[in-house]
Amino acid sequence: PEFLPRDGAGILFLDELNLAPPAMQGMAQQLILDRRVGSYTVPDGWFIWAAGNRKEDRAAVFDMPAPLANRFVHLDVEPDFESFKSFALEHGVHEQIVAFLSFRTTLLHQLDPRQPAWPSPRSWVMAASLHNVGLDITPVIGAAAAAEFAAFIALYAALPDLETILRGAGMAIPFPAEPSARNATTIGLTMRAADAAAAHHAFTWLADQAAAEWVQLFAADIFRRMRANGQMGALAQLVMNDNRLQGFLKDYQRLMSV
Repeated sequence: PEFLPRDGAGILFLDELNLAPPAMQGMAQQLILDRRVGSYTVPDGWFIWAAGNRKEDRAAVFDMPAPLANRFVHLDVEPDFESFKSFALEHGVHEQIVAFLSFRTTLLHQLDPRQPAWPSPRSWVMAASLHNVGLDITPVIGAAAAAEFAAFIALYAALPDLETILRGAGMAIPFPAEPSARNATTIGLTMRAADAAAAHHAFTWLADQAAAEWVQLFAADIFRRMRANGQMGALAQLVMNDNRLQGFLKDYQRLMSV
């Protein structure tokens, strides 16, 4: 095929390898063992990687022939919320989705073989797109997870005025007392801080109103987000020049390299 590499260096990625029938997997074995199929030869400098789903995940897969399987290093990949959150912060996944999953991390991936829709990192991203336009997310994550999400969203009516805080006018606003509301507030500030100035206002408000653990959570996430959009230098300068945050910097300076 024309898409196969002819020169250079990189990774030749065979996705969903075990969806291929045994005869096709046999061709893959030639590619992996001999680095050639017919007249085609894999150039030097190219690694061959493959991925596939497990039978226990109810994927319609074929058993991989033992000689082929024996030529791979096998790595199991598990869903991880911190990795998902990093993706979400950088790609604008709806703040309420991120806040909810921060509080209910076990719902990031929860396979239900009896239902066509169930929570997974992929389906939560689809749910965020639906939620952005006011549509029901039940069709992509299932009824149970959607019901929990709906109950969580009711908390947002009682959250502090995040926009006022981000403008720097919220120092009289108290930090919520209820844990899920605290989590939603912290994530909401992270997701809505469009620039270094807004992030700095949120930082000072949390340092004044919240316990250190919430300031630390915000710092880890906002530093990551500001770095992704090129605002980290400006935020670092504001934080380092703010006497109110000097104590925090001494205790949590390591977060600057998160």
